[in-house]
Amino acid sequence: MFSRFMYPAVITIVISSLTFPLGLGQFMAAELTNHEVMNELFSNITWSGTDLEVDDKIIVSHWITPYTNIYINLAIFIVMNFVTTTVCATLPVPAGVFIPVFRIGAAFGRLVGECMAAWFPEGIRMYDNVFKILPGGYAVVGAAALSGSATHTVSTSVIVFELTGQMSHILPVIIAVLIANAVAQSLQPSIYDSIIQIKKLPYLPSIISTSSQAHNVYVEDIMVRDIVYIWEGATYREIKSILKSNKRLQSFPLVESSDSMILLGSVQRMELMRLLERHLGRERRLEEVARRKSVDEGTYKAAQEQQRRMSRFEVIPVAGLARPSSRGSPPPSPTMTPTSPKKSILKHSPLHSPYSTITSSIAHDSRLRAAFEAIFRKALTLQDANPSEKSDSGPPTPNVPKRVKLPKERVIDMSEEEQQAWEEDQLNAPVDFSKCHIDPAPFQLVERTSLIKVHSLFSMLGLNHAYVTAIGRLVGVVALKELRKAIENMQGGNFVRNPPPNFETTSILNNSYMTSEYPSEPPSEAPSEAPSEVETPSESEEPERNRFVFNFRNIRRTSQTSPV
Repeated sequence: MFSRFMYPAVITIVISSLTFPLGLGQFMAAELTNHEVMNELFSNITWSGTDLEVDDKIIVSHWITPYTNIYINLAIFIVMNFVTTTVCATLPVPAGVFIPVFRIGAAFGRLVGECMAAWFPEGIRMYDNVFKILPGGYAVVGAAALSGSATHTVSTSVIVFELTGQMSHILPVIIAVLIANAVAQSLQPSIYDSIIQIKKLPYLPSIISTSSQAHNVYVEDIMVRDIVYIWEGATYREIKSILKSNKRLQSFPLVESSDSMILLGSVQRMELMRLLERHLGRERRLEEVARRKSVDEGTYKAAQEQQRRMSRFEVIPVAGLARPSSRGSPPPSPTMTPTSPKKSILKHSPLHSPYSTITSSIAHDSRLRAAFEAIFRKALTLQDANPSEKSDSGPPTPNVPKRVKLPKERVIDMSEEEQQAWEEDQLNAPVDFSKCHIDPAPFQLVERTSLIKVHSLFSMLGLNHAYVTAIGRLVGVVALKELRKAIENMQGGNFVRNPPPNFETTSILNNSYMTSEYPSEPPSEAPSEAPSEVETPSESEEPERNRFVFNFRNIRRTSQTSPV
């Protein structure tokens, strides 16, 4: 970490010292900005001329010193810019390369143009025509050629035309850019590819379209068959386990089931995490607590209704008065019958409810809340007891009352044990994928797609990965990593195809269709001396015959593949 900051600081100090205008910078026009440097290099005058105007002499004064002339200054400018650009490209900070290379090419072209103007002061004569030397035109051609060769692009010629605003040098610019590109591509990769290779960053190498080997390698030879996928009917526990064990994957294919493997779409990692959060988050947990609380309150009210005390004014019939005695004896007198004294109707024993602890806790919470509110109301009315001790140095600060607001209702959450038990129960529920966004059409390839076509698709569309399907069934996935490794191995001559899948376990159709009871050879054709009456296959036998023909074609296709 320390060297990451020290290295750029040291390079900055060294380059600033070398380009100081009063030091070495006076020999390379260091006092000018990039825009001013480009305008003077493209200027339509000859710096070595004698009949210069005042403005022209100001331009020349930037490129001449009492110790050197314009040729030495241009040479120093080219060398110093080349060295500093090379060193700055190694810094771990974003830096542009096109403008420094463009400026070096313009300076080199200007140097050649000034030399031509000194060698041919009258111009170049061709028959009766005399073509004067324009050093600014040489600078334009040099800038386009060097920047085009460094970046391996031809579009720099268009950039030069837009910068200069004229098309008079279109022919030499295009010719110089084409020749420079041809020479540079045969010697070295572009400057951007070179930086990637030096820093060992992953990149997708190019393929020569005329290479026959790239047309004989297919995506089934490089794809990954061990796929991480999700399926309809998967539980939240399985989704959580997949996300936890594959932290680098950003999308997961969604299939119909583990048996059919029919690709239905692709789901991003963030969508699955939102599903888990909505299903196991705090809001869902509080909703469950509220539901349980409402159920408990309903049960409590029902118990209260059942245990309600009988009314004081209920009439109870006296025993023995409803039916006379069968023997005819008179009923005993109530005064003569000893009876126990009845309790007063005003006295009753209190009912002991099993929910007395809940009611007492609720009453205790209400009393505690009332006490806190009284304390806070009292604190708002208190003032400073010692106003004389305040400092008189500054203006008095206004007393801003602090208000503390208690929640209207008590937030009741689950305990740790209840929350763990509830989450374990919720993780066993199946996932409802209709609540998340599903890409219904992820990019797909077939097994026999050639490597050259896969490379062009990944390059033009900017793909990161693609799923490989066979009749809608997911059989593999190919990413930039596999594609880059295959191209490097193919160009290095050590490419090895992936082994074909097991015929019994990995098939194009269901495993029931691909069994070992089918013969290894196709059925022989009927002889020419066939009988007149040919037995017509029944409806139940026709699908089996079609399955056999389809499976046999796949067997032959697998057996014909050979290593490159």
